Amino acid sequence: MSAYCSRWTLRFLNRLCVSGLAKTNNKHVQHFSSQTSPSVQVCIVGSGPAGFYTAQHLLKNVINTFTQTAHLERCEFFGNVTIGSDITMEELKMAYHAVILCYGAEGSRSLGVPGEKLSGVYSAKDFVGWYNGLPANKDLNPDLSSDAVVILGQGNVALDVARILLSPVELLKKTDITQASLDSVAASKIKRVVIVGRRGPLQVACTIKELREMVNLPGTKPVLDRRDFEGIKDALKDIARPRKRLTELLMKVAMEEPSGRDAERWAAASQEWSLRFLRSPIKILPTADGKKVAGIRFAVTTLEGSGENAKAVLTGQEEEVSCGLIVSSIGYKSLPIDDGVPFDETQGVIPNDMGRVCQTPGLYCSGWVKRGPTGVIATTMNDSFETARCVLEDIDSRVLDCSMAKPGHHALRGLLEKRGVTPVSFSGWEKIDALEVTRGDEIGKPREKLLDVQEMLQLARA
Repeated sequence: MSAYCSRWTLRFLNRLCVSGLAKTNNKHVQHFSSQTSPSVQVCIVGSGPAGFYTAQHLLKNVINTFTQTAHLERCEFFGNVTIGSDITMEELKMAYHAVILCYGAEGSRSLGVPGEKLSGVYSAKDFVGWYNGLPANKDLNPDLSSDAVVILGQGNVALDVARILLSPVELLKKTDITQASLDSVAASKIKRVVIVGRRGPLQVACTIKELREMVNLPGTKPVLDRRDFEGIKDALKDIARPRKRLTELLMKVAMEEPSGRDAERWAAASQEWSLRFLRSPIKILPTADGKKVAGIRFAVTTLEGSGENAKAVLTGQEEEVSCGLIVSSIGYKSLPIDDGVPFDETQGVIPNDMGRVCQTPGLYCSGWVKRGPTGVIATTMNDSFETARCVLEDIDSRVLDCSMAKPGHHALRGLLEKRGVTPVSFSGWEKIDALEVTRGDEIGKPREKLLDVQEMLQLARA
């Protein structure tokens, strides 16, 4: 997911009519519509990749770009609408034959340890939102003056946070990171980033692309303990190819002496990052005044079982690491959107069968709220296409009752007008997009993001 798309977390409503909207803190909603049949009205709740991929498949769009999907004649876009206050789920179900929930995972999993509220401890969701320009996180202002950072979790998000903190400023200038974040990273004193996981090398959650980017990051060197990889070679023959390639890269970095350009680059590196395995956080340690983070205490673990099902169990040993910044990247989680929508609090998903919400005819889901916050963009695309196929199958087989006409976006627009809610159109969103690109061009960046919601709304409605 691109930083720009994730930062908007817009909500959609379509006329299929496919429409979508979703609950969000910054109250953005998009609405678009499609018509596989002139009488079928479908609402898509959520405007991230899951929402757009679902709409794309329903609209039979062969051009795989989100903007072109939104510009289709059968597609409308409503921004700045919030489920629960501006419109209710019950009103959507009355206006549409089907509602597809694609609103993602807006919550963060708590560490559940003493000290996690100390200054200098952040969730990855908020930290990523800060450097990606999410308005809700624009004032995060993390202190990057310490020399060491601990990141909890070993997934792609954890590696992305590490990459941002360690990347040369000249590289970051070529991205759409916000200027304020760029200035903070430029002034950073960070020299060491420790990326910690509860389990071992065979259970790391990142993918090889992200790991390779870290290994090749200019100005840094990876530090892995070869003892963590003893005996792992014997297990490689029994694991899937993606995991095997990832593990082989880890083993190469840990156990082989660098040569050529790698040797030169690592010898000259002023910063380093490491993966530390078999450690579970038990306490965040404070500074003397009790206000800021000074370190973290870990319980040393060992594994019971093997492969993806291996579980971390405590050994009774403990270890402390000094640091001035902690980023918790132990997982996002979806939140319930409405009392009338089934929700599994333990798994953080809507119970479903291939996207069909259990025991709730006419209600579907896609993306992270369907399967949990896992996978890469291709996973989301295939997952969304699966849900869209189920909707189309249910329409064709008449499992989805479309015999009665429903007003779709006409009812939605009327309700919003009555409540004084002025939605943002897709053309309004494009005004924001264009200004950000223009501002970026002026300083040699892909874009410079607007961080104030009111400024965005004024521009969109001008």
